[in-house]
Amino acid sequence: MTGVRPATPADLPGAAAIYDEQVRTGISTFDLDPPPVAYWEHRLASTEPGDHFLVADDDGEIVGFAYSSAYRPRPGYRLTRETSVYLSERARGQGLGRRMYDDLLARVRDDGIHVVLALVALPNPASVALHEACGFDHLGTMREVGRKFDRWLDTAWYQKVL
Repeated sequence: MTGVRPATPADLPGAAAIYDEQVRTGISTFDLDPPPVAYWEHRLASTEPGDHFLVADDDGEIVGFAYSSAYRPRPGYRLTRETSVYLSERARGQGLGRRMYDDLLARVRDDGIHVVLALVALPNPASVALHEACGFDHLGTMREVGRKFDRWLDTAWYQKVL
């Protein structure tokens, strides 16, 4: 069975591979080039309350990751975190995203964080369903704010008060 646990430096290549696939083929990120390993090292190294980096490990293969990080740099936002979940293609549709979010949100709540936000690129019915199943509320949709694969993309903000 796939386990969810805190990420280690050895997990970063697996997490990066999942993300890089979305950079190349998906709209879950608006990155156009895969980020350098330092990007992932920085996320993993954060010791700020509410910052977490989890992986889904299936017998040594990283098949998903989730993280929470600062929403904005100003101190007044310190009790708000932005969250993300990414799964490899073979791990989708099995409830793993929900398991990862349940673990992540519990950790964030235990750190005293008050609100979590998630930005979903549209269309993405699976991500919308995941966020709604986890108790996130749709705040609004921003039209044509991203451009990838020669098309304009909308994004939707979701919020959960912990």
